[in-house]
Amino acid sequence: MIPTLEWLPEGVSFLDQTKLPHEETYVLATDYIQVATVIRDMITRGAMAIGVSGAMGVALGIQNSTAATIPALDAEVETICTHLAETRPTAVNLFWGIGQIRDLYNQIKHTKSIPEIKQAVVARARQMYDEDIANCKQMGQHGASLMPQKGTVLTHCNAGALAACGYGSALGVIRAAVERGHEIDVFADETRPYLQGARLTAWELMKDNIPTTVLCDNMSAHLMKGGRIQAVIVGADRIAANGDTANKIGTYGVSILAKEHGIPFYVAAPWATIDVNTPHGDLIPIEQRNPREVTHSNGIQMTPTGVSIQNPAFDVTPARYIAAIITERGILRAPYTESIAAMSR
Repeated sequence: MIPTLEWLPEGVSFLDQTKLPHEETYVLATDYIQVATVIRDMITRGAMAIGVSGAMGVALGIQNSTAATIPALDAEVETICTHLAETRPTAVNLFWGIGQIRDLYNQIKHTKSIPEIKQAVVARARQMYDEDIANCKQMGQHGASLMPQKGTVLTHCNAGALAACGYGSALGVIRAAVERGHEIDVFADETRPYLQGARLTAWELMKDNIPTTVLCDNMSAHLMKGGRIQAVIVGADRIAANGDTANKIGTYGVSILAKEHGIPFYVAAPWATIDVNTPHGDLIPIEQRNPREVTHSNGIQMTPTGVSIQNPAFDVTPARYIAAIITERGILRAPYTESIAAMSR
């Protein structure tokens, strides 16, 4: 299993995904500010990994605190949570992960000593790591039957082991299908401008010996028309209560093409990605990233100096284009407002 992140006695170790596929190097974050930098700079990325990273960042901050009283620690916890929450606005898992540790802290702060609090929050953060892997494997079991017995599956961005603590959501479904004996080839969109598909999805699937072909982002329509793609599966960074889904920029366009060509479009994401407090996708905040990600490639400027740049990191796929949403709790079908509400009970 790819060690995306790991809690160590000295801090949290992260596989530096900005260096892949050429270098497998690790970054050690020894305080919550460094964890925030790792998240903001996409050294670690992917909704599930961000969620657990946020939790570990809060736990690390509490563990490192020198506060001698609960009121003093309260103030530090608020600062820690606020700082981490400002890193990536779209992935709801980040706020879920931070909330898991903050809520535990608030539950036990009046009944346990500060050393006991530190021990408890670290234990919970580490438990969340194990739960993430288990959830991904459960998603895989639910979703594998939706994959073609033999054929090609298109994915956009990276929703694999690198986007989680291990195994992955969308790629976890593909992995589970392959483990069952399905003969699947993967088409991986390169996913401009950060190239998560070309750099990350291709890298990890090749490690698993799953046949993989990288496509430029503008090639899928041609291949769909030619019958070369039997299914599409992607991850998610936030799913609204009506099923509208935010994922990496370009996903919306792929969903329209899949609908036009009669190809099922699936979303795989843990239950924590569903934001029942956001009624529909228009209310999902979209992160705007540094224009340099568009203007430069491998440090080389590719655009005229001074040209205007748009760099939204995500777009929202309307629920009507989604054939099913796969979670660790089971498979959701339209109408999603009803199926999400029913599975929430």
